[in-house]
Amino acid sequence: MNNQWFSKVAVWLVIAMVLFTVFKQFDTRTGVGAGSIGYSEFLEDVRTHRIKSATIQEGQGGSTEIVAVTNDDRRIRTTATYLDRGLIGDLINNNVKFDVRPREEGSLLMTLLVSWGPMLLLIGVWVYFMRQMQGGGKGGAFSFGKSKARMLDENNNTITFADVAGCDEAKEEVKEVVDFLKDPQKFQKLGGRIPRGLLLVGPPGTGKTLLAKSIAGEAKVPFFSISGSD
Repeated sequence: MNNQWFSKVAVWLVIAMVLFTVFKQFDTRTGVGAGSIGYSEFLEDVRTHRIKSATIQEGQGGSTEIVAVTNDDRRIRTTATYLDRGLIGDLINNNVKFDVRPREEGSLLMTLLVSWGPMLLLIGVWVYFMRQMQGGGKGGAFSFGKSKARMLDENNNTITFADVAGCDEAKEEVKEVVDFLKDPQKFQKLGGRIPRGLLLVGPPGTGKTLLAKSIAGEAKVPFFSISGSD
């Protein structure tokens, strides 16, 4: 129960972390909470002395991003498709304090998360739901084709024919198999061929598995158990 709870919490934490990183990367840090206006409107505000300070930063694709603070302390943001050479002069002439910053480069970890995060998130969610559909993760999505047989060795298998009630005819027929498993060379010297298997046919609950265990117990050999669904 604790392992299942921890795995679910871990999955949702990873999802939340990836989503937060992706949204954070696309967020303009210097312009958080700023209202967007047109560039011409921004120039008009500068020339009419309504701008107190401004931050100029290189944006994506050679554009120029400007975040300014008005005289009534409102934050506004605008974008120019190129660097206006006359902008600096306008800011100086109208006594606007300004700061020019280089383009913010994301860290390598941030770049990798943004590039690979969504795909890894989808893969992780797919694996998680595949594990849930296959019984809570006992095998998982990548255990297809692996044997789930359980071995019961001769020291732990104490079941014999005496533990099988009824089935007298079936027990009589498989006694020869027990003799062969105990001493196969005896039959091989007489020209006997090694049997490739034994098919027990019957509806569920009639003792087929118990009879098979008793054969292994009588012959003192290991018993491998696997269900048809596996």
